[in-house]
Formats: sequence, C-alpha cells, structure tokens
Amino acid sequence: MQYLYLCAFCLGMMIIFIYQEKEKNYIAAAMLKGIASAVFVALGYLGSKMSLDKGFAKMVVIGLVLGCIADVLLNLRFVFEKHGKIVFLVGILVFLAGHVMYLIALVPKCGHLTTCLIAGVLLTVVTMIWIFKQITAQAAFKIFGVFYIGAIMLMTCVAIGILIERPSAQSAMFAAGAVSFLISDIVLILNTFGKETKFTLRVTNLTLYYIGQLLIALSLQLV
Repeated sequence: MQYLYLCAFCLGMMIIFIYQEKEKNYIAAAMLKGIASAVFVALGYLGSKMSLDKGFAKMVVIGLVLGCIADVLLNLRFVFEKHGKIVFLVGILVFLAGHVMYLIALVPKCGHLTTCLIAGVLLTVVTMIWIFKQITAQAAFKIFGVFYIGAIMLMTCVAIGILIERPSAQSAMFAAGAVSFLISDIVLILNTFGKETKFTLRVTNLTLYYIGQLLIALSLQLV
C-alpha cells in the first residue's frame, strides 16, 4: 500500500508542477518536478532491496537517478532562457545515459538479443523519418534525436523481446514502462520542435513519462 501512496504523491506533484509551469513559475516548477522524480528513484531503491538480481536492479536504479537529474535539467531551460538550448541538450544526454543503463540491465536477460537490436534499429529509422517530416530543428538537435530515440527504441525492443521469451509480471511491467517512456519522448520531440507547442501535448508527454518511470521502478519488486 505504501507504494501506491508514493505513486499517488508522485503524480500529484506532477500535476502541481505542470500548473506552475503553465503559470510560468519556472523555478517552483523545476523544484516540484525534482520532488516528483525523486519519488520514482525512491521506489526503485526500495524495490532493489527486494530484488534477487542485484546487478539488474543496480543498473535500473542508476537509470532512474539519471532520469531524475535530466528531469530537472530539462525544466531549467525555462529558468535560464539564454542558455536554454545547451541546458536542453545536456538534459537529453543525461536521459540518453539513463536509457543506456536500462539497456545494460536488460541485455543479460535477452535470449534473442540480435533480433531485438535489429528490430530496434529498423524501427528507429522508420520513426525518425516520420518525426523529421513533422519537425523543424537544427542539425545538432536532429543528430541528438537519432541517438536518443535509437537508445530508447533499442531498450524497448529488448524489453518486449524478454516479455515474449519469458512472460512474467516483472517483464510485462518493465516493457509497459518502456513503451510508455518511448511514446512520451516522441511526443516531447514533436511538441518541442513541431510547428506549434501545445499544452495538451505537454501534459500527455509528462503523464506518459511518469507512468513509464514508475512502472520501471515498481518492476524491481517483482524480480
């Protein structure tokens, strides 16, 4: 029951910081977002204590920590507008490192790794071709986008591969979290670099993101 309370608190903080962000109270929003993200880190840490696979749990917790750091960085771009692009790119790099940690955690569990990686590369190509038709962005952002979406697509494909190969509550929860995370990032890119920034897409992006991170964190209890 305590985990449900923590999840509710996380989502509650998310709602409040989205409101603060909409009202352009960017410092308050960044702080509240940091608190919300710290919750999924705490859930991951608590879950890692119950996990039988300590190596897997360790990599996942590191990924959650990096996600929390990146969350704050992405919102600091609104606080430091003059350096907003640099702060945004650094945040994306930290997120990328988090995805890599998740992938490292999953690889030993995947019996058909090559197939999953090939599927991930192909889906990345198709997805990025579609995304590039929807957005206008500088070359540097497009390059980062390819690597970023590529990393989370690979991670998601490996997670789904593990679920197909060895169905379990844990693999299902992690895969669901990965898919939610992937969709949220695609929405983030479209909303950030698309023709028009929409508040509804911002809410969609953040809601899917926090659901994804919470599912990944909670999956550690089932390992």
